[in-house]
Amino acid sequence: MAFDAVRANKLRSGLTLLSIAIGIFAIIGAGTAVTSLNNSVNGELASLGQNTFQIRRRPSIIMGNREWMKYRNRKPIDFAQAREFKRQMESAEAISINDSENRLVVKANNLSTDPTVSVEGIDEGYFVCNNVTIDEGREFTAEDINLNRPVIILGRDVAERLFPAFSPLGQQVSVKGHRFTVIGLQKKRGSVLGESLDDVVYVPITIYQKYFAEFVSLTIYVKAPNKESSSFVVDESIGIMRTIRNVKPGDDNNFEIETNESLAASFSGLTDYLTIFGFASGAIALIAAGVGIMNIMLVSVKERTREIGVRKAIGAKRWNIMSQFVIEAITLCQIGGIFGIILGLMGGLALGSALGFQQASVPINWVVGSVAICTFLGILFGSYPAWKAASLDPIEALRYE
Repeated sequence: MAFDAVRANKLRSGLTLLSIAIGIFAIIGAGTAVTSLNNSVNGELASLGQNTFQIRRRPSIIMGNREWMKYRNRKPIDFAQAREFKRQMESAEAISINDSENRLVVKANNLSTDPTVSVEGIDEGYFVCNNVTIDEGREFTAEDINLNRPVIILGRDVAERLFPAFSPLGQQVSVKGHRFTVIGLQKKRGSVLGESLDDVVYVPITIYQKYFAEFVSLTIYVKAPNKESSSFVVDESIGIMRTIRNVKPGDDNNFEIETNESLAASFSGLTDYLTIFGFASGAIALIAAGVGIMNIMLVSVKERTREIGVRKAIGAKRWNIMSQFVIEAITLCQIGGIFGIILGLMGGLALGSALGFQQASVPINWVVGSVAICTFLGILFGSYPAWKAASLDPIEALRYE
């Protein structure tokens, strides 16, 4: 009977279903995108190297003006401080000094890349700290760093663009007018958040300081020998950095320690805003849809007054009439909700694919929640029309034409 009532008024029901579907689409779409985003970022952070943390001037993610004002006057971590930290640190398995510049062009022969390449200045410890694999050629050695050798390691995207027909090993490339000899190729890593992890080149940090670096702060990567020793290594790192940067006893650190877990938590806090926006947009659409449902049901009660009178005349109780109209409202909401869930999942997964999320996923709890919301919506906005139908006087209803 509920489906018959929906089919009897196709246009009216279709418009209401559309408004419900839009609301559920916004909620499910945001939930799918956020879940896929968080899973992808967590997976990428985990792949950067177990037991590795970073020492930075400022946090990677800063929320709002007030936090920015807190960190903006911190002195940068310069190369001398980073090398002194590396000299003093004893308990770490590996330490790497890193800096980078984005949106550069790499040239070789008559070919060149787009201006999208990241140049990473690193030392020999970077590959261990960040779980980066070189599958052709070799990594940097301490001699490459100390002797300022003009050598370079290419990401796969750069290598395929500049050397499509032969191996780049031993070939010359140019970055910002400076020539380098290719000694290695990075293993393909894919992309995250739509950014390729293979559109990159690596040069020794000493060469980077000479040719590329402006007066910016360096990042130090530290890898603990195992998970059990991580807290000890972090504490030792804090103590050494406080000494090097002349932090007085009782003062806060003027640098940040960031672990994979803290980065994931900060990023999750950022994506919460997307969740709130999607839920708020969906809620507004669902409230509008609820008003439409109530209007349809009131019209339906008016059109079926005589039918209600007949049902009451042959013994239908108030709860029979009420349940009939509430079930119709719930059915209307659930049909719209199903379409909204399907569209939301498709939209969220399509967005994740477009942005290069490696771990797109379906948020089951959001799907279950949407079904519950549709049920609640049907009960909430169908109750008044159902009560009005159940309250009709059977004699007056039978006289209605």
